[in-house]
Amino acid sequence: MDGFKKRTEMKKQTILQAALTLFLKHGLQKVSIAMIANEANVSQVTIYNYYESKDNLIHKVIHFYIDKTYQDYEALLESDLDFPDKINQIIFNKTEVSQEIHEELYSYLMKDLNDSNYLDRIYQEKGLPYFKKLIDEGKNAGYIDPALSEHAIMYFIQILKDSMQKEAVYESILPLTEDIMNIFFYGIMGKR
Repeated sequence: MDGFKKRTEMKKQTILQAALTLFLKHGLQKVSIAMIANEANVSQVTIYNYYESKDNLIHKVIHFYIDKTYQDYEALLESDLDFPDKINQIIFNKTEVSQEIHEELYSYLMKDLNDSNYLDRIYQEKGLPYFKKLIDEGKNAGYIDPALSEHAIMYFIQILKDSMQKEAVYESILPLTEDIMNIFFYGIMGKR
C-alpha cells in the first residue's frame, strides 16, 4: 500500500473511532458531522468524501464496532489467561459496554443487525469457532461439565442470540447484561 492510501485508511479509521466515541456517549441524533470532524481533526468535507452521508457513516461505524469487538474477543481467547479469568473478563467487558453504550446507538445496532446479514456472517465465521474453542478449553480444564455436548451448548447460545435480536427483547435487555452473562456462565445457582 502506497503512502497516500495508507494515510487515507488511517484517516478513515480515525473518523470511525471519533464517530464511535461520540455515538457511544451522545447517541446518534445529537451527534453532528461537525462534531465528528472536530473530534477526528478533519474537515466535514473529508467525512462526506469518504462516507457521503451521516447514514452511511453510521452504518460503517456499526461494522467498525462489530469488527473491533471481535478483535478484542479474539485477543482475549488467544491470551494466556486461565479459563475463569477469561470468563470474568468476558462478563466484565459485556457489563462495561452495556454501561457505556448510549441506548439509541444500542437500539440502532440491534435493528441494523436484524436488517443486515453482516453480524450473522461474522458470527458464523468467527463467533461460533471462538465459542467452540472456549468451550473445549473449559472442558479440558475441568470447568465445563464434559458430559454436556457441544451441540447442546451451541444450541443454547443460538437461542440466546436469536431471542436477543427480537425488538421487544433488545429494547429492554441492556440493563440486564451482567445478570444474563452470569446466568449463562454460572447458571441460576451461581458460582460454587
